[in-house]
Amino acid sequence: MVPILLSIALSLPGAAAAEPAGALGLGRRVTPEVIAAWDIDARPDGEGLPQGRGSVRDGAVLFAARCAGCHGGRGEGAAAEALAGGRGSLATAKPLRTVGSFWPYATTLFDYVRRAMPFDAPQSLTPDETYAVSAYVLHLNGLLTEEASLDASSLPKVLMPNRGGFTTDPRPDVPPAGR
Repeated sequence: MVPILLSIALSLPGAAAAEPAGALGLGRRVTPEVIAAWDIDARPDGEGLPQGRGSVRDGAVLFAARCAGCHGGRGEGAAAEALAGGRGSLATAKPLRTVGSFWPYATTLFDYVRRAMPFDAPQSLTPDETYAVSAYVLHLNGLLTEEASLDASSLPKVLMPNRGGFTTDPRPDVPPAGR
C-alpha cells in the first residue's frame, strides 16, 4: 500500500520539484519564509499584531461585503454564529456566546479574523481590513464608538466584558494565558 501511495504522491504536480527534507525523501525543507507565513498569532498582550489601522466606518463597509452573508447584517447570526449580543446570558440556561459576551480578549477576534475569515478566502484580508472588521464587530457589541479606530497599540487595550470570566490552568507546567 505504501509504494502505491508514494507513487501517487510523487506523481502530483509540483511533487518532483520539492526538495526532499529527510531520509525518506518526503516533503520539503522548511525555510524561514515558510515559517513566517504561518507565524501570525496575536497574543492577548498584543504581541504579534501587525502594523496597520482600521476604523469602525471602514469595517462596516467590509462587513457588509464580506461577513454579513454568513453572520447577518448586524452580527446577529445567520448561516454562521452570532457575533454580537448575548451580554448577561452566560449564566442563563441558554447562553449566547458571542465576541461581546464570551471572548476575553479583543486580540482573539483579530487573530481569528486574520487566520480564518472570510470563510471563502481565509487570510485574504490585509492588516488594515482586519483591524477595520474587528473594530466594527467590537462596535456592534457596544465596545467601540462609531468614530473609533484600532491599531496594534489600541486593540489590546479594549476591555472585554468577560475578561475575568476564565480561570488560569492550575497545572505548574502550563504557562499563564498570554505568555
